[in-house]
Formats: sequence, C-alpha cells, structure tokens
Amino acid sequence: MKLLLTGALVTGLMGVAAHAQPTMNGEIAYPKGSIGYEALVRGDNARAVSQILASEQVSRDDPAKLLNLGCAYARMGRMAEASAMFATVMQSRDSVDLVLADGRVMNSKDAARKAYANLQPRIATR
Repeated sequence: MKLLLTGALVTGLMGVAAHAQPTMNGEIAYPKGSIGYEALVRGDNARAVSQILASEQVSRDDPAKLLNLGCAYARMGRMAEASAMFATVMQSRDSVDLVLADGRVMNSKDAARKAYANLQPRIATR
C-alpha cells in the first residue's frame, strides 16, 4: 500500500459536514485536471467527468480517478454509474491511501465503501 497524495473528493458522499472546506491543491501527484478535482470543488460535474474520461495520463483503474468519477456521476444523478465506479475500487486487488478533500487520509477501498454505502439510500429513493 502506498500513500497517494490526491484530492479524491469522495467526502461529499460520505456525509462530511457542510462547513468542511476542500483543499484547492488536490491534484498533487497528478497532472492538473486529470482526476477532475478542481472541477468537482467548483461543482462543475460535467467538466470533471469530461476531464477524467479524457485523461490518458492516469490509468483507467486509478482509485482516485474512479472515486472522483463516481462522485461526479452521483452528483449528476447517474447513480448506477456512480455505484459501478465505487464497486470497482472496492473490488480492486490494489489499494492506496488517499488524501481526501477535507484533509483526512483514507484507504481507497474504505473511501469507496463509505461512498457506496452513502449512495445506496439515494438509489433506493429514486
């Protein structure tokens, strides 16, 4: 397991208090825009999806990339796609420690589990 300094923005799906301020320097170990962090912080979910999907510099299986993509999908109401992103991270053989938008460090599998669990009630009410 390695520490990956990112800004995975899954905190928005994990019930973080509304006053928690995300850091703006979230793509520390990534090319700018490659995991859609700043677009997510601004609430520009469509741009985040576009950036993440267009990024060829980051592996398609990268946990931060998949977590942020899942977050953007969930915010856009694309719950099945969000769920699939979180499930992919949970089922991955690999895991990394991520620095979340609120500054906490969390294992990618744990972050995916929490995001997935918080997504389920939203799916059930649709």
